[in-house]
This record gives sequence, structure tokens and C-alpha cells, in this order.
Amino acid sequence: MMSIILASASPRRRQLLAQAGYEFEVLVSEADEHIEKSRPEEMVKELSRRKAKAVVDALDRTPGKGDSILVIGADTIVVHKGVVLGKPADEEEAFSMLRSLSADTHQVYTGETMILLKDSGQPLTVTFAECTDVEMRELSDQEIRDYIASGDPMDKAGAYGIQGKAAVFVSGIHGDYYNVVGLPICRTVMEIDKLRKYAE
Repeated sequence: MMSIILASASPRRRQLLAQAGYEFEVLVSEADEHIEKSRPEEMVKELSRRKAKAVVDALDRTPGKGDSILVIGADTIVVHKGVVLGKPADEEEAFSMLRSLSADTHQVYTGETMILLKDSGQPLTVTFAECTDVEMRELSDQEIRDYIASGDPMDKAGAYGIQGKAAVFVSGIHGDYYNVVGLPICRTVMEIDKLRKYAE
């Protein structure tokens, strides 16, 4: 039997994994998120690795005979014209981010790392990244202020959540929608299935 641990505090990721039909527990990683890599894909892959490994290192149990534990870590960033946009520090930064994204296309990268622990042998690690292009229509300053006043953008990379009130800002998307939400669920399910078969 394979048990799953999600190494993320994100309610969006929890919802997507549950929506896909998995039972899992959540253990929030305390990994260091300071990173010097410059390529967005490498950044999210490295951060997802750190988050998954931090939870593996903190685990107070090992798999029983014939069982396995799968730890999933993920990290999402928004990139616009080569600039990485994380979570806004305050409302002013949120306004600046949304103003820059207005009437333009940006990229959303999610990196994901899965670490499979078996009752014998070395852990197996799989890391990948997905990228989605998102087009935003032109936003007025008042629309941006009203959205910020809702509080919705303050805990999200790029200062918006595509699954919430900001859905009306998005005029087009190329790639996995759920990748923008925070977990590329199609690829995630495919990788979990591969690891489940490997663990059997």
C-alpha cells in the first residue's frame, strides 16, 4: 500500500489532489526558499525538491514491510518578461505586479518533486516542471484596486488567483489550467500511477 504526503500548505493543491480522488495527509515543509538559480524552470524544480526532502527528513516513520510512502512537494512562480513575480509583500507591490501583467502574456511555472520511500532500498526521486502561458486583458487601475481590496491576491504568486475573482482578467491560456492554480494535476496523476506500479 502506498500512502501519500503533500508537502504544501496550499489549499489549492490540497483541493486538486483530493479532486483527483487521492487520500493523503499534509505535512508543511520548512524548507529554505532562498535560491540563486536564474532559469524559472530550474528554480521551481529546485524549490520543489527542497520542500519534499525537508518533509522526508522530518518524517518520524518509515514504510512498513511491503508498503511505501510518497512525498509530493511543489512550487509555483509567475514570470513576466524574465522577471519572477512571487507573492506580493504589500498592496503596493500587488498593484505594481497586476499593472505589469495587464494587456500582456506571462508564464506560470510549477515545479513538482515526488520522493518514493519503500521499506527497502534507496528513495526514488522524480522532479519535473510545467509551464503555462496566460494572457490578461487590459485592466483599469480601479479594477486592480478593487481586486486588491478583496484580499485575494496577497497570498498568491503574481498577485492573482486564476480560480478566484481574477478569472475575469484572463483572456486566454495555453497549457495546463491547473498548473496555474498550483498543481499540474494531469501530469501529477500520471507520475503517481508510474510510482505506484514501481512500488508494487
